[in-house]
Amino acid sequence: QVQLVESGGGLVQPGGSLRLSCVASGKTLDQYAVGWFRQAPGKDREGVSCISTTDYSTYYTDSVKGRFTISRDNAKNTVYLGLNNLKPEDTGTYYCATADTWSYCDPKAPLRDYGMGYWGKGTPVTVSS
Repeated sequence: QVQLVESGGGLVQPGGSLRLSCVASGKTLDQYAVGWFRQAPGKDREGVSCISTTDYSTYYTDSVKGRFTISRDNAKNTVYLGLNNLKPEDTGTYYCATADTWSYCDPKAPLRDYGMGYWGKGTPVTVSS
């Protein structure tokens, strides 16, 4: 079993920045690819970014490319999501997730939430002036 805990969300003005953290316990995170998802009020959950285990390949959904950066520190059992130049449409609850046997994040394939067996409870991000 893997337990995931997100933190780092908050209220920020447009153009501002945040860094989200996803800390794992129960197992070492270096065995898993990790994804970040978000869900805005009244909307479906969408895949935002993911990162692989060994080659650290990454994926970003088009709306965040050039603004968000995913990284991992296996020594700290943590995956980060840096959010820069935030826009009101980035508002939502951000979740990290992973799954048993998932080690590769395909940079060219949209990140789907089906099959993710482990989820954190989320951290809210509000972008507003």
